[in-house]
Amino acid sequence: MAAASRLPTRVLLICAAIGVATGLLSAGWAVLHAITAVSAVALYGLVLGFHALPGVIAQEMLRQPWVALITHAIAAIVGSAIAPTMLAGYILAAVVFGGVQEGVAALTRYRHWEPWRFFLSAAVTGLLLAVPMWFAFDVAAFPVWVQVAFVALFLLGPVAWTAVGLAVGAGLRRAGVARTATRR
Repeated sequence: MAAASRLPTRVLLICAAIGVATGLLSAGWAVLHAITAVSAVALYGLVLGFHALPGVIAQEMLRQPWVALITHAIAAIVGSAIAPTMLAGYILAAVVFGGVQEGVAALTRYRHWEPWRFFLSAAVTGLLLAVPMWFAFDVAAFPVWVQVAFVALFLLGPVAWTAVGLAVGAGLRRAGVARTATRR
């Protein structure tokens, strides 16, 4: 007899549903990435923070290991199927956002699902992304107010989108979507 899967089919299907939904939204969001990168660099962190959603929703609903990375991977596949020019960005977002979300959850041994843990993941992700993006956009060449806004929104963007993801995940949880899929 085969060993039982660590993640039941129900969990994987919920991850897939969240990944497809957020991947479709990400594909539409790609237009904002392009517009912001060209005309409003200071706002890019707020736009990029949107990619926190798949993992936050999955972790808030399911509260299990690996669901953030799985959901991010599915969102990246779906988003890149619709917006293939964003393939590298979607993969990078899946690895960075999903990796940090899983890493912080693992550090707490997947036992702490309070909002502070999600917001810590968001702040770490924002900081990790702000540094290379600073150089990619040559933010030092912009006026000081743009530099300050850029850094602030790279920290606040993922935090704000994490709050949205927590609200969506909690709402789905209250609606009973994850009732049979969560660990006991």
